[in-house]
Amino acid sequence: MKEISLGAAGKQYLRGQSWGILMYCISAGVFALVFYLYHLPAEAVLYAGLLCTVLALLVLTADFHGYYQRCRVLRDLQKQIIFSLEGLPEAKGLLEKEYQELITALYRDKIRLVSRADNERRDLVDYYTLWAHQIKTPIAAMGLLLQSLPSAEEDGSAAQSMEQNRELAMELFKIEQYVEMVLQYLRLESPSSDFVLKRYALDDIVRQAVRKYAKMFIRKKISLDFSQLNCDVLTDEKWLVFVIEQILSNALKYTNRGKISIYLEKDDAKTLVIADTGIGIAGEDLPRVFEKGFTGYNGRRDKKSTGIGLYLCQRILTQLSHTIVIEGEPGKGTKVKIGLDGVDMVLE
Repeated sequence: MKEISLGAAGKQYLRGQSWGILMYCISAGVFALVFYLYHLPAEAVLYAGLLCTVLALLVLTADFHGYYQRCRVLRDLQKQIIFSLEGLPEAKGLLEKEYQELITALYRDKIRLVSRADNERRDLVDYYTLWAHQIKTPIAAMGLLLQSLPSAEEDGSAAQSMEQNRELAMELFKIEQYVEMVLQYLRLESPSSDFVLKRYALDDIVRQAVRKYAKMFIRKKISLDFSQLNCDVLTDEKWLVFVIEQILSNALKYTNRGKISIYLEKDDAKTLVIADTGIGIAGEDLPRVFEKGFTGYNGRRDKKSTGIGLYLCQRILTQLSHTIVIEGEPGKGTKVKIGLDGVDMVLE
C-alpha cells in the first residue's frame, strides 16, 4: 500500500479547512474595512493583521501535523485491520467518534460472517472427505464382482458380454480416479497439506503412474514410447505421481490413435516431457488451461471435462517448487513439460 505523501495530505487538509480559511479572510476584510472607515493608522492595522496571520499559520501548522500523523496511522492500520481494530487514533470530535463506532460495528459483523463461512466450509470439507472415503467401498466391491464374473468360455455366453464387462471395468476405473481427484483436491485445500520432500528416482515415479493406466493403454490401443529416465529429483512422491497420472489421463482421453511419449528434455535433464499425438489444444485456450474450472474447446466438445485436473497439477507443482508448461496445436498433439529442478518449498 502506498505511503501517503506530504503534498497530498496538505491538499486534503486545506480542502477540509476551506470554510475556516474563508471565514478568516472575510473577518479580516471586515476588520480592515472598519479600521479604514475610522481612519485608524494603516501601520497599526497591518501590524495587527500580520500578528493574526502568523498566529493562524502556527495553529494551522500544528493542527496539520496532528492531521498528517493520524492519516499515517490510519494508512498503516489498513494493512492489519483484518486482524484487529487496536491502534485506531483517538477520535477528535463527535463526528470522528461516530465514524469509528460505525467501523467497529462493520468489523464485528465481518468477523461474524467470516467465522460462519469458515465453519460451513469446514463442515462441507469434512462431509466430502467422508463421502470420498465411503464411496471407495462400493467401488472396490463392484471391481471384485466384475473380476469374479465367469468368462465366455466358462458359461458359453457371447463375446459381447466380455466386451461389456471390460467397458464396465474401464468406467469403474474412471470413477475411482475422479474420487481420488476429489480427495487430493480436499487435501490440497487443507491448511496443512502433507508435503514430504525426499530424493527419488524419477523413473520409479513415472512407472507407478504408467502401470496404473496400463489397461487403458491396451484398451485404446495407444502405444507408449518410454525412454529410460536416469534422473533423481527432490520432490514429494505421492503428489508428483498424482500429477503425472492426471497428465496421462488427459493424454489418453484426447488421443484416439498414435502414441504417448515420455522422456527427458534434451537440453534440460530435469525437465520431464509427456507428449501425445491427440487432438491438441486450441491456441486461444493455451493461456487459460490452468484456470480453475476452465474446460476450453476440447472440454466443451467432450462434455466430460471438469476443468480441475490441470488446475490441481499447477497448484501442486508450484507448492513443490516445480514448474509446468503446456504446448500444443489442434490436430498435432500436446506436449506437457514438468520442470523438476526447483528445491525451495512454496508455503501458502
